[in-house]
Amino acid sequence: MSAAVIALYFWTYFNGTPNIGKSLVVDIPAFFLASITAFICFVSYLWIPKKIIFPVTLVIYWLLATTAATLIISTGGTSSPFIALWIIVVIFASVFGLWGSLPILIVVSVFTANQYMIGNFKVGQMVVIALTSILPLIGSVIIWHDKSANEELDSDSRNYRDLANELSDVTSKSEVVINAIGDGVIAVDGQGIVRLINPAAQRIIGWGKQDALALNYKSVLQLINQKGEPLDTINDPIQQVLNINQQIRTNDFTAITKGDKKIAISLVVSPVSEAGSGVIAVFHDITKEKAEEHGQAEFISTASHEMRTPVASIEGYLGLALNPQTATIDARARDFILKAHESAEHLGHLFQDLLDVSRADDGRLSNKPKVVDIVTFVHSIIQGLEQKANDKGLRLVYKPMPDDTKERHLAPVYYVNLDNDHIRELVNNLIENAVKYTLTGEVVVDVSGDDDQVIISIKDSGIGIPIEDMPHLFQKFYRVDNKDTREIGGTGLGLYICRRLAEIMGGRIWAESVRNKGSTFFVELPRISSKEANRLLEQEAVKAKQEINKTAVAQSDLAVAPQATISLQPTSTPDTAKNFVPRSNSLTAEQIAAYVSRQRALAQQQAVPPRATPPQTPANQASTRPQSVSVPVRGPGQ
Repeated sequence: MSAAVIALYFWTYFNGTPNIGKSLVVDIPAFFLASITAFICFVSYLWIPKKIIFPVTLVIYWLLATTAATLIISTGGTSSPFIALWIIVVIFASVFGLWGSLPILIVVSVFTANQYMIGNFKVGQMVVIALTSILPLIGSVIIWHDKSANEELDSDSRNYRDLANELSDVTSKSEVVINAIGDGVIAVDGQGIVRLINPAAQRIIGWGKQDALALNYKSVLQLINQKGEPLDTINDPIQQVLNINQQIRTNDFTAITKGDKKIAISLVVSPVSEAGSGVIAVFHDITKEKAEEHGQAEFISTASHEMRTPVASIEGYLGLALNPQTATIDARARDFILKAHESAEHLGHLFQDLLDVSRADDGRLSNKPKVVDIVTFVHSIIQGLEQKANDKGLRLVYKPMPDDTKERHLAPVYYVNLDNDHIRELVNNLIENAVKYTLTGEVVVDVSGDDDQVIISIKDSGIGIPIEDMPHLFQKFYRVDNKDTREIGGTGLGLYICRRLAEIMGGRIWAESVRNKGSTFFVELPRISSKEANRLLEQEAVKAKQEINKTAVAQSDLAVAPQATISLQPTSTPDTAKNFVPRSNSLTAEQIAAYVSRQRALAQQQAVPPRATPPQTPANQASTRPQSVSVPVRGPGQ
């Protein structure tokens, strides 16, 4: 429309007014307004940001309406030939709602008032104004009202409105769900300010909603560690999640309520969107569960400790029965006793595992670090398990030091300063598990690392682990329960003990597995440099030399002391063997028998007549136990 006005202007300019007619002359103001309108239309057609589509379109409409009004006024008013242009403009007024309709109504009112004041307001003009302005405006409202809904007809505005309604619905539903769950929920923003706290959280920690909102989370959810100390930034799980943007689960913290009551909590902190954007902390009170767990641990520890002594006695007696020097039995009886001996050993291992679990939970596991080359150390462990793998027809491969190559192989040196017994028990358990759950194929052990860490991997070609069992794999008493594992025995304590041992040594353990395609277990341990290892080895050598000197001095003093101070109580029967013999998985039956024989020989040399030992009962067992001799043997985990 603006281009048509511009073209008409140039037509009258080049052809002259007499040839065209005065009523079609476009004056300078109308030409100027039409030019601006056309220019803005052209630019906005090529490029316009979505955010300003509505205001730019409205400006174009106002310019077009002004151009039409200027033409009508300059070409005869209500008798102008451009009256049709005005009708078209008015019809589209309601597209812009009140922003388009109200200015048109004001212009028509001003024009009518002006005509009335100058005495030019006649019936004919009233009809023209009604037909060219009022009726088109009413039609515009009827046509565009439903589409505009008295709002801007802007797609982004509609989308925004729909999105706002949808978010409002989601927020309402989420609030209902959060308020209904029994766990405490606290939402914290990137600055650590509490933005949401549900009724369960208010009930658990004693903070009201109005009191907690807009406060720092450290004031609302006050956490302390197991020693009763406030958490620093490094150990604070909420701050850790804000920094690393990874979920953290823990049962190791205690919360202090608003009434200064201490409660044990299970805490899960999850990130929201990008790092530093905020977190959601979900927690519940586990004080009762912790108390029950502590009671169970105390019972397990006491029962295992008390039952280990009679089991050791059973193992000792069975070892003596199997020894030809101490007993004569036929082949059938030997088979029975061997099976009983294996069962007693298994029971002893179970009690030892239970003791290790209770010690790990109570923090009583010893930790005596010693420098060792992990590659060589793991190789010695594997050598002791090769026979077990061969019995199942499996290949046990150690990649740093392979046995099936004649070429010289240079293995890297990875030093660690950790408890060697813990490393042995951890690696031994993982390799035994790999052999146990692998029916055919091989078990591959590898050692790798970097400047700070050493990683031991144990890969098997076994039955694998279902994905749903992976999160629970290292929990206490948890076993994968399916048709492939039911025939394989176990207590569900081995991997839990491995995890605790790894944590005690400052490392970690994890697994990767695919069902029916095998599993790989990884153990990450802190590494020390060669320089640091040499320094610690020198210190250990000096300390060992001092211990040897002390032992030599003690033996010299003992040699000149009266023999009565080191006398051995003789025995003529194996009844007292249980007072001397530890578990038979540490000493063989032959060693037990040789020990008893040496006692008897020593008694004969001293010319002490053998003394019949009465049967052992709880009443006299303590009195017949020798006090000056013992056979200390370190078991697994001790």
